[in-house]
Amino acid sequence: MKDPIKSFWDKRFVKVKENLESNNFEVYLASDKHSAKELVLNDILPSLSPKSISWGGSMTFVATGLYDELKDREDIEIIDTYNYKLPRDQIIELRRKALLVDLFFTGTNAITEDGELVNLDMIGNRVGAITFGPKNVIILCGRNKIVQDLESAMVRIKDFVAPANAMRLNMKTPCVKTSVCEECKSPDRICNVWAITQKSYPKGRIKIVLINEELGL
Repeated sequence: MKDPIKSFWDKRFVKVKENLESNNFEVYLASDKHSAKELVLNDILPSLSPKSISWGGSMTFVATGLYDELKDREDIEIIDTYNYKLPRDQIIELRRKALLVDLFFTGTNAITEDGELVNLDMIGNRVGAITFGPKNVIILCGRNKIVQDLESAMVRIKDFVAPANAMRLNMKTPCVKTSVCEECKSPDRICNVWAITQKSYPKGRIKIVLINEELGL
């Protein structure tokens, strides 16, 4: 067998997809980040014909190349929340406007094998968009985000994702120094808003692309 790890996840994805679909998510499978990009651009995007697009923080979204592909589109209104050269108040205002677009892209911190999304945010714009606002949401998810259950998802997020993201963002939090969550009260704390999405409502509003590759944190 050429790639037993990829074959393992091909088989695991079948059950995860089935469970997500039973929870009213619309699910697509991609063999790698390049396939995910083509799937979105050639199949999902044309089927939705959005007039406006934006995104929440997601290393996976950027890694697929979709950000670079979409940010300069002239046929669609683009609300680019990644322009960090802008003053903080303008960035926040863009994130507020992004909650009303036709299509919102983001990643997820974890997906349980029984088909639930688990996320933890700093200001809540990402989980806010997943929960309500944009007409459609596309979530791009690498295989490293799949966990057994809700407890495993929360452990993954608090023990690894949050400290690693705090380091990536150069936050002034204790976990940046220790790599361990201290349940801090720092002004830079990024662990503020939990969201557990058990089902997509309406059915199919949240579309998930499962990618057979390790992507993001």
